[in-house]
Formats: sequence, C-alpha cells, structure tokens
Amino acid sequence: MAVEHHDLHHEFPEYKETIHKLKTGNSHFSRLFDEYHVATVEVEKLEGKGIPVGDTTFDDLKKKRLKLKDELYSMLRAAA
Repeated sequence: MAVEHHDLHHEFPEYKETIHKLKTGNSHFSRLFDEYHVATVEVEKLEGKGIPVGDTTFDDLKKKRLKLKDELYSMLRAAA
C-alpha cells in the first residue's frame, strides 16, 4: 500500500521559504515542526507497515498531528 506523505513541505509547498525562515529563526515554530515531523513519521510507519495498533491510539496520534499542522499553518500564514 502506498503511503501518502504529509510532511510540511508536501502539505504547503507554497511556503517552502517561509518554513525554512521560521525553522531557523523561531524556536517555537522549530519545536512544533519537530513534533509534527515525529508524529508524521509514526503515522506513516503505522500506515505503511500495517502495524497493529488500537484505533484510539492511532486516532489520537492523527489528531495530535492535525492540531500541530493547524498551528504551524497559522504561523506560516502570519509570517508570509
């Protein structure tokens, strides 16, 4: 099964330069970016390998990733 990638560069290609600027110049954005990346890798690993995990655990991880993505997107829009 092909796994769709959800890293920020795939999600928001129009903000490539802004992502880089914020990652290097904003510690809060950088921390959230790292948390988002870790959550994304975990979700994609679970999806791609079919690793058994409880629905609640998987849903909670996806909700955490979505919350981080929303906050990062807000910061990207404000900085652009």
